[in-house]
Amino acid sequence: MREYLKFYIDGQWVDPVELRLLDVENPATEQVCGRIAIGSSADVDRAVSAARAAFVSWSQSTREERLDLLQALLAEYQRRSADLAHAVTEEMGAPPALAAGPQVQMGVGHLVTAIDVLKNFSFEQSRGSTLVVKEPIGVCGLITPWNWPLNQIACKVYPALATGCTVVLKPSEVAPFSGQVFTEIIAAAGVPAGVYNMVHGDGPGVGVALSSHPAVDMVSFTGSTRAGIEVARNAAPTVKRVAQELGGKSPNIVLDDESFTASVAGGVASMMLNSGQSCNAPSRMLVPRARMQEAAAVATATAEQVKVGNPADRTAIGPVASRAQFDKIQRLIQAGMDEGADVVAGGPGRPDGLDVGYYVRPTVFANVSNDMTVAREEIFGPVLCILGYEDLDEAVSIGNDTDYGLYGYVSGADLEQARAVARRIRAGTVSINHAIDISAPFGGYKQSGNGREWGEFAFHDFLEIKGIVGYGSGVDA
Repeated sequence: MREYLKFYIDGQWVDPVELRLLDVENPATEQVCGRIAIGSSADVDRAVSAARAAFVSWSQSTREERLDLLQALLAEYQRRSADLAHAVTEEMGAPPALAAGPQVQMGVGHLVTAIDVLKNFSFEQSRGSTLVVKEPIGVCGLITPWNWPLNQIACKVYPALATGCTVVLKPSEVAPFSGQVFTEIIAAAGVPAGVYNMVHGDGPGVGVALSSHPAVDMVSFTGSTRAGIEVARNAAPTVKRVAQELGGKSPNIVLDDESFTASVAGGVASMMLNSGQSCNAPSRMLVPRARMQEAAAVATATAEQVKVGNPADRTAIGPVASRAQFDKIQRLIQAGMDEGADVVAGGPGRPDGLDVGYYVRPTVFANVSNDMTVAREEIFGPVLCILGYEDLDEAVSIGNDTDYGLYGYVSGADLEQARAVARRIRAGTVSINHAIDISAPFGGYKQSGNGREWGEFAFHDFLEIKGIVGYGSGVDA
């Protein structure tokens, strides 16, 4: 059983100011698989002080010094990749193929991307006699979630370090093991003392202290919209920058063309990845109303092929992350049934033969209307809603009729038509035929947040812009 009772502050593993313990449960077994110490505002004070002191020198480091550090991180991350995968499997119940594959490898991808961006990123630009300088914003509080733990740590920590910021990380207390191993990687790679700090804890004890701390210049948060609102409220009195990557209810508009069957099947498969626990999951599939029955049949057949709980099968999905999440999903599945949506696959309860673990039946609702609870609320589980449309104007209207705007999808063979539809979707990213690009900007419109992560776009959130007027003229202005 894992036991992580120290925090990483100022280059050292240190005891909490006051030792308080939290059990960590493996959602595949419902058994305690470890415990962590959870911090307090006093621990956050120590970590922020270390980060503030280290910022003086790290903010003045050269591009070459930061590139060397990121390269060292890459080597150490790759060396510990198996340890990271084992941690994700224990904390999330993720099948090994998912843990060692996308869960761990997204961390590699973001690091390679950050290195490539840093090599050529322009931190200065002359505009006449004015020099525009992009400088590190300062001490950054990073609060990350449990669903893609390494992805979210990576896409915050790497650009922060690359731009000369110092950080205090709070990994999710639901899935803290991968954050602990990531911090061991940081220490082994030789990150200077105080540049990176990590405090385990929960939202009330550490998250609030970090987002409200007067010596934190910026907080980057990924999680629910509800929690993101609280982070913004806590940050408001000190007018710090807040970057938020929040919830989603992403539309997937399936075009009426010769690839219809493949598009529907692909949308179901994409929805079930990571047991549906992705903020950008294509959870609302929009199909021509006249082809609803056909879409439902394809979706049913596809969902019934999704294996649950078999870690040796790459097509298998694991449990959802916690009992609280399981209970929420069951409540929402029941709400869909009560409101008249047709369950064509799955439904409430666990899959047959899985009486232990927070496993959810891959579920598909057909004939969903956009005012139903399952079409409005983020379910965050392997649950797909299929809605009908008369024409593409209505499809776009339904797709945009949501409080969220994180992601959208267009699926079909007609690329020109897909491009035209993609331009009309109000979301931070729109994927045509489920394309993936980790250099593309990732972030949301509306209640899906603000700011952008991934690639060069992530760098901008961690930079302040300074204009030095008269720099090139030698004349006072």
